Amino acid sequence: MRSERPKPLHLICGRSMVMHVIHSLAEIDLAATVVVVGHGADRVTRKVRDDAPAWAHVRFTTQHEQRGTGDATMVGLSGLAGDDLDDTSTVLLLPGDTPLLHGETVAALVTEHEKAGNAATVLTSVLDDATGYGRIVRDKYKRVQRIIEHRDARADELGIREVNTGIYAFRRDLLAPALRQIGTNNSQGEYYLTDVVAVLASTGHHVGALVASATETAGVNDRLQLAAAERELRARINRRWLLDGVTMLDPSQAFIDATVTIGRDVTLFPGVILQGDTVIGDRCEIGPDTRLVDTTVGSGSTVSVTTATGASVGSDATVGPYAHLAAGTRVADGRTTGPFYTGTP
Repeated sequence: MRSERPKPLHLICGRSMVMHVIHSLAEIDLAATVVVVGHGADRVTRKVRDDAPAWAHVRFTTQHEQRGTGDATMVGLSGLAGDDLDDTSTVLLLPGDTPLLHGETVAALVTEHEKAGNAATVLTSVLDDATGYGRIVRDKYKRVQRIIEHRDARADELGIREVNTGIYAFRRDLLAPALRQIGTNNSQGEYYLTDVVAVLASTGHHVGALVASATETAGVNDRLQLAAAERELRARINRRWLLDGVTMLDPSQAFIDATVTIGRDVTLFPGVILQGDTVIGDRCEIGPDTRLVDTTVGSGSTVSVTTATGASVGSDATVGPYAHLAAGTRVADGRTTGPFYTGTP
């Protein structure tokens, strides 16, 4: 990412990448969410602890040496030690840089895994260009036999288009023993979690797969991919609000964070940016060219060509054009501020 900020904390639509991943777990019944931290551990831990919803039951473990995904998984499992969990319970593994993952897909993965009685179930995608991805190797009966990393693949294996997304469901009592059987005989000299699939399949356990959209499972490794993920997620957010009764004169010019709340019969004009914990009441008109951050707007109000941070606008009020509301500013119900208004606490 070429940044001092740890990658999982880069923002997409107002929410850090790792928090998007945690929110994708909302449709399953969780005993605990273990976040494995390494680089920037203190910052990641502090941010996730502050932002994670209570239902996620978040806890943390630290991978002190970066020795691969297999090692990270062992570290993560240590965070479940002592929990009163069934040995056949499901352990999900998700990377912290897949912010576009749908909750419905995660729930479908768990359902497929448990219904089939699999030792492991891999979430896969099919790509036109699979360069850089681990390939899913199946036998003649289409059963998953192993995952081969791109760097270690033979020429015939490089032609496989079905790829590993890094998202798995495992049966808890089989995962740790399989992890203890993997080694570092690969081009990276690391413990690959993908090797667990071959260990399980070779000992007669069934490994399943669920195919998901490549867009949904895409990881973010640089600023270009970050921008692409932001564009996709913003389109989803806008679609949800449009279907929920919000009018946008031009959805391509409405920028709404995942953390924003909007009422019914709201009209958003071009150039509207709604960020943070902003709340817009029913029947409001917002914009054009208006940026509201952590700001509350009461029902029936109009806010145009305005910048506000941490402010509060009452019901049936009119703010702007060319207004600036500083943090702590309160515009009373029914008030009209007029043009070029500067609000202070």
